[in-house]
Amino acid sequence: MKLIFAQGNPGLEYNKTRHNVGFRILDAYTEQHKLDWTTKAKFLADVAEFTEIGEKVLLVKPTTFYNETGRSARALVDFYKLDPTHDVLVIHDDLALPFGTIRVREKGSDAGNNGIKSLNAHLGETYTRLRIGTWNELRDKMGDIDFVLAKFSSSEIKRLQDDIIPHAITLIEAFCHGTLETTSHTL
Repeated sequence: MKLIFAQGNPGLEYNKTRHNVGFRILDAYTEQHKLDWTTKAKFLADVAEFTEIGEKVLLVKPTTFYNETGRSARALVDFYKLDPTHDVLVIHDDLALPFGTIRVREKGSDAGNNGIKSLNAHLGETYTRLRIGTWNELRDKMGDIDFVLAKFSSSEIKRLQDDIIPHAITLIEAFCHGTLETTSHTL
């Protein structure tokens, strides 16, 4: 079984923010594959599921706020008896990476990301991460919170839809097939 876990905040006011890029990617994935979201209170999450190569795959958008997402991940990992090292892919924004960069890593520290800090506290540091770069020149003029909760510009939204999200979906599928490698792409 595979768990594809996106970082983000619940609520319409956060929909188009940098912090919710993981949610945007999973929403595009569910739309492309005609999947439906179901709220699962015991997992503190909205979940969509399907089978790929005979293996169950859960797409997850936690309903906790970003900084508490580890609680949701822990509930899922415990219930399904998953091994985060092999079974979990986390998709999250990364304000240290330039917009248009996607980096795949198998483990690591939180690097100041409070959502990753929560996940690391609940799962340990060894799980695969799909880091989506959100940095742009505005980052140097704004504090962290204001920047990650800001909305993408119209030109960034176009790049997200045309390049970044389709590439991220390809990487999710590679993870499901066991062929995802650590890498970095600039789109």
